[in-house]
Amino acid sequence: MILNHIWGLYAHPKDEWHDIDDHQETVSHSLTHVALMALIPALCCYFSAVHLGWQVGNGEPIMLTMRSGIWMASAMYLALIVAVVLLAVLALWMARTFGADPNMSQTLELAAYTATPLFMTGFAALYPVMWFIMLVGLLGLAWSIYLLYTGIPILMHIPEEQGFIYASSMVTCGLVLLVCLMAGTVLVWDWGLGPVFTS
Repeated sequence: MILNHIWGLYAHPKDEWHDIDDHQETVSHSLTHVALMALIPALCCYFSAVHLGWQVGNGEPIMLTMRSGIWMASAMYLALIVAVVLLAVLALWMARTFGADPNMSQTLELAAYTATPLFMTGFAALYPVMWFIMLVGLLGLAWSIYLLYTGIPILMHIPEEQGFIYASSMVTCGLVLLVCLMAGTVLVWDWGLGPVFTS
């Protein structure tokens, strides 16, 4: 089953990483996992932005038009998939520096399963209140970082000391990707493809 590791990543992450390592998946399997998981934030954000409205402070809910919501959700979906693949490529590129010799399948598994808690936080968008979404997002981010630090030594077959430095480098790369994604969003909005509100 494609989504069979999700519960284990929350309940017993180290054991689950060992299981993932023992039953190495193909690149297409990991990409399918990412494609399915990326639907969660994209669809939940679409539904809340178009049908529920985002609550900022005590003002009226802010809503998007359906066409704008579809455009934003589609762009978000593609950006999430590209970000995970780029993170896997960066992990593969950095691997030799830390004495690891993974293949693309291993680094994609690492990126896909590490991103899973962040994708799951997309459900929080169904209660579109900013403080709640930020809180859930921070919890998801913290768990993803924990999974990265515990998963790298296991999947890359390197000592924990090297894994810590490797994971720290990956967190830095993830932050750089996030900044690039935000800059790309600003550029796209500047080209006239930004959100269109109902009122």
